[in-house]
Amino acid sequence: MTGMSSKYNNDGVAMTMTVEQSRFKSTAPIEDVEEDVAAAVAAATVAVEDDGGVTHHRNHDNTDSDNISIDEVLDLNTAKAGTASPWAVFDAWGAGDAMEHPLTAEEENRLSVESVKIPTSKDETVPFDETSILASYDKLLKQRSSVHFGYPYNLMYNHEELYDFMRYSINNLGDPFIPSNYGVHSRQFECSVIDFFADLWKIDKGDYWGYVTTCGTEGNLHGMLLARECHPDGILYSSKETHYSIFKAARYYRMDAKAIPTLPQGEIDYDILASEIDKNRDRPVIINVNIGTTVKGAVDNLDRILRILKMLNIPRERFHIHCDGALVAMMMPFVDYAPEISFRKPIDSIAVSGHKMLGCPMPCGITLARKEHVKNVEQRIDYLNSVDTTIMGSRNGQAALYLWYSLRKKGVDGIQRDVVHCMETAQYLRQKISEAGMTCRLNDLSCTVVLERPMDDRLIKRWQLACEEDIAHVVVMPNITIEKIDKFVKELVDCKNEFGRIEAKHDDSPLNKLACSSWGGNVVAPVETFASV
Repeated sequence: MTGMSSKYNNDGVAMTMTVEQSRFKSTAPIEDVEEDVAAAVAAATVAVEDDGGVTHHRNHDNTDSDNISIDEVLDLNTAKAGTASPWAVFDAWGAGDAMEHPLTAEEENRLSVESVKIPTSKDETVPFDETSILASYDKLLKQRSSVHFGYPYNLMYNHEELYDFMRYSINNLGDPFIPSNYGVHSRQFECSVIDFFADLWKIDKGDYWGYVTTCGTEGNLHGMLLARECHPDGILYSSKETHYSIFKAARYYRMDAKAIPTLPQGEIDYDILASEIDKNRDRPVIINVNIGTTVKGAVDNLDRILRILKMLNIPRERFHIHCDGALVAMMMPFVDYAPEISFRKPIDSIAVSGHKMLGCPMPCGITLARKEHVKNVEQRIDYLNSVDTTIMGSRNGQAALYLWYSLRKKGVDGIQRDVVHCMETAQYLRQKISEAGMTCRLNDLSCTVVLERPMDDRLIKRWQLACEEDIAHVVVMPNITIEKIDKFVKELVDCKNEFGRIEAKHDDSPLNKLACSSWGGNVVAPVETFASV
């Protein structure tokens, strides 16, 4: 993948929204599509055209532009917005525009605690057989997936070609690079996935080690373990808006930790960070850098943190940096002019989730670290004929296979199309909520739209919004379309009209922070024009 950056910056990919026009890219993916897939897509296209003709070309901006500040006026061309991937023809996990109907009372009853109970004696009877229960469960999953807005899971994927492999107990137990005596594994695919991310994050062959995890949390647990083993007396610094798994790791490993306050947008407060490090110069520095916070999608400025360490004369052997990449570290290499997150800088480990941007039917992730650090946790296990270097012993070999398949099928161009779709569609959502007269924010480099919490919990549960006190958020993923956004915004406006708007819980509440002028946007003073005389 030498020269990958040129592939990431394809001609015509616009990552910034301008006043004149914002282009939305199709998430349409992959090459080498089977003939039956092409036929199905063609049929779906005809059906869309027959059912309205211009559905994907209608103008969504029905507002009077004179009433909108200049930074919000966008001439949106949605011709390509939210175009469903051919993958969605098969695994329609909420990927299309259709809204599935709720379950009937009878179907809900089949999923009750009593109905799914497992008998413990031959005298017990069950009200429904397994087939009818699973049919209702399938319908429930389809319905919930069709209104999935609050959590960062890409539901647009198709892995039909891998279904036969579910017959096998694929276990990558032990180290991914040292085969054990257990022969039913997917190590070759796992190592290929690790190599891909090593190239993505620019670390030389032989200098890295990693593995496919069960989720982003496991990656953070492993990254913090390496940090603790490298610096047993170090102090962990991370922002208050950090994912809970980082502070969970600190408790597990008995690490001293400091939760640093954040700026209104969610980034760590750099001045306070510098002050705290300066107060504890006698102890090594362990820093978790958030590459996309959980609620606001804020990205800590890695370069600024490195400058702080240099300014305080903290030598390289006295600090350790882990990057919690979760969703955004998978996106940033595909964004034009984004800051570089890579091992060319003095960082020590990165963890990301695999099921978020790539899409996967089971939670999974990837952790990558400098190989020299892993020696501190490595132990030989004769029972495995391998070494113990991972958090888990038995490891899901299916996840590695599914990630490999997704990366091969999408390719870097397909991933970039997904990333562009997410970021541009998120800007569309932010605009529509703002036009509706509601508080709404979107961080740079993010596809997480933060808004005031709706007053009706039924709407929150229907769309599965993630909430924190008086705010909520929508994470725009490849399966979220413009049509679905329009339906959501309409229901949001109806909710506002019926129940009103939430008030800030306290002076320092998340909602009040959304109104801070440091976000920019419509809260800043009007721009004056100065003409030369």
